[in-house]
Amino acid sequence: MALLIEFNTIVEMYDKLTQKFLDSDRFIMMRKVDKKFTGIKFAEFRENVRAFGNGLAALGIKRGDMVGIISENRPEWAYADLGSLSIGAVDVPMYPSSTASTAEYIMNDSECKAVIVSNKLQLTKVLKVKDNVKSLKHIIIMNEKEAGDGVISMNEVMIEGRAFEKSNPGFLDAEMKKTKPEHLCTLIYTSGTTGEPKGVMLTHYNFVSNIKAASQCIPIGPTDVFLSFLPLSHSFERMAGYYTALSSGGTICYAESIDTVAENMLEVKPTIMTSVPRLFERIHARVMKNVEASPPKKQKIFYWAIETGIKYRENLKKRKSNPILSTKYKIADTLVFKKIKARTGGNLRFFVSGGAALPQNVGEFFEAMGIIIIEGYGLTETSPVISCNRLDDYKFGSVGKPIPGVEVKIADDGEILTRGPNIMQGYYKNKKATEETIDKDGWLHTGDIGEFDRQGFIKITDRKKHFFKTSGGKYIAPQPLENLFTRSKFIDQFVLIGDNKTYLSALITPDFEALKEYADSHKIPYVKVEDLTKSSEIYQIIEKDIATLQRNLANYERIRKFVILEKPFTIDSGELTPTLKVKRKLVEERYAELINGMYEK
Repeated sequence: MALLIEFNTIVEMYDKLTQKFLDSDRFIMMRKVDKKFTGIKFAEFRENVRAFGNGLAALGIKRGDMVGIISENRPEWAYADLGSLSIGAVDVPMYPSSTASTAEYIMNDSECKAVIVSNKLQLTKVLKVKDNVKSLKHIIIMNEKEAGDGVISMNEVMIEGRAFEKSNPGFLDAEMKKTKPEHLCTLIYTSGTTGEPKGVMLTHYNFVSNIKAASQCIPIGPTDVFLSFLPLSHSFERMAGYYTALSSGGTICYAESIDTVAENMLEVKPTIMTSVPRLFERIHARVMKNVEASPPKKQKIFYWAIETGIKYRENLKKRKSNPILSTKYKIADTLVFKKIKARTGGNLRFFVSGGAALPQNVGEFFEAMGIIIIEGYGLTETSPVISCNRLDDYKFGSVGKPIPGVEVKIADDGEILTRGPNIMQGYYKNKKATEETIDKDGWLHTGDIGEFDRQGFIKITDRKKHFFKTSGGKYIAPQPLENLFTRSKFIDQFVLIGDNKTYLSALITPDFEALKEYADSHKIPYVKVEDLTKSSEIYQIIEKDIATLQRNLANYERIRKFVILEKPFTIDSGELTPTLKVKRKLVEERYAELINGMYEK
């Protein structure tokens, strides 16, 4: 799809887009205010960004200065981002789930001159460590009522900015024109599953090349409505759900939180959503749980509908016409699919999935209903997209084909290497790590193991560093096995253990709702639902599911022992990254006693 405007930097994109729709009554963004989604028009959005950019200049923030952002997704995040970029500053986003010590490390490493926080919770973190960050001159808060004591509100900065613009009328436009594609746009610190975070240096050119390439692969436009809930501090949501969405002229709606996504989908009726596989797995599990609780006749209709949907979609891919199958599909849609699709708001054109591998069976389930999940692949270091499936050219179990302008090859040891305009400048103040990641020919070593299939689709096997070897000398890729076992309705999260061990074991966090239902129907006593993790009957039903799921695996790939944990891995506990990946090293350290217990004779 052709872009609405031509641009070479992020500020040029925002500037031209808001000018194009300056008199439009449509909304550029929406957010929940007083229990109702309220819109912001293009003119208001533009005025706020300009006021904030001028306000930062009035505070003394200059071109090249680092400005931190610690906030949940909201319009003010965009004001902070685009306002900073408008004056040539570089923003440094941090996850709202970051600890005070992580924020301190990042602000010190990047030498932040200012930091913008969303609310009292984020402010408390910064105030706790501000004396340890010598470069920090200004703390700005989005929520006005929490300003004071050396903390200024975003609104106050905007008021200063409007006054500054009156006395310096051409300043902001001149600064925007000074920004070149090769200039640094942002420092995104990788959360990583091991070690200290590293600052990934991404230029305007990195992002713009990725936006333009992605727009060629996935059709989006001004009529699209996006629901944003993945953290904007992550490169995936920043590029796909924010910059690319913005460049389309569509409307970005901010979910209240990750917990309200299901409710917000019904309210805003999105046409496109970016997500991680965990959301799709949960929707699939919820649907299947409802089906299993239904009478046999309804179950039969459901499974017939899914089977019909799969056949119908296969026919569409092969461009075959089958009037009888088309009629059956319409009936299946009326009886089953429409009700499920209604839970997404009813207007969804497709999902975009990234951050982790999408289980093939989940992709096929949604496809049967007529909802396509476009899976892509990338890293923060690649701005982030390397490859993606297309609406008319996709294959589940793969991450699609390379996007235009991006080269991909497989090294002799199976590692995926990539080169192109999306590759980062390097890691901030870390030449050694940069040289370890990008070789002298410009190939970035992703750390992922993969292959091309005959049709040119990329398949990822696992992370290179996640591969481990049992004491028997067998190499294991944990991710495919973990995806297999989470198909059990009783298993929510599954971490494979076995590095240098005689056999494989696992840490399991159960689906507590499924356990509760099973316990209630089988009269298994418990006071708290967590008590069920100690029940021998619960252990046996999970053991039975594991035995069924692994019957076609080789002996060395089979789980011999497992432990059921009392609580799930979470972002707040530090066991998950913000894109819901398990931090293996931390989990193995934290549960070392339980793990050792599974190997005691």
